[in-house]
Amino acid sequence: MSSSQMLSAALLTLFSGAALAQNAAAAKALASKSACLACHAVDKKLVGPAFKEVAAKHAGQADALEKVSARIKSGGAGMYGPVPMPAQAQLKDDELKLLAGWILAGAPEQ
Repeated sequence: MSSSQMLSAALLTLFSGAALAQNAAAAKALASKSACLACHAVDKKLVGPAFKEVAAKHAGQADALEKVSARIKSGGAGMYGPVPMPAQAQLKDDELKLLAGWILAGAPEQ
């Protein structure tokens, strides 16, 4: 199994079946608490890109979870335009991975 396939399988496990509702709800609550939803929506560009656009950009990348987690933590600008995304350095690694996994799964509601 390739690294990309292993990541896809891990994301499906994290956001499928009974775990889906619990993890999606936790991720959405964390996104709301961290003000992510002030600038991002699931399927349309607001200030920042839609979560589905982020998922599509990283589709098939074995290191997508790490890349998106690091980007959330450090913030920055330039990947999707000139408007900077504020850093979320206060988030713990497990919170960053939960958010990144949710985004890479297309930010499912449940």
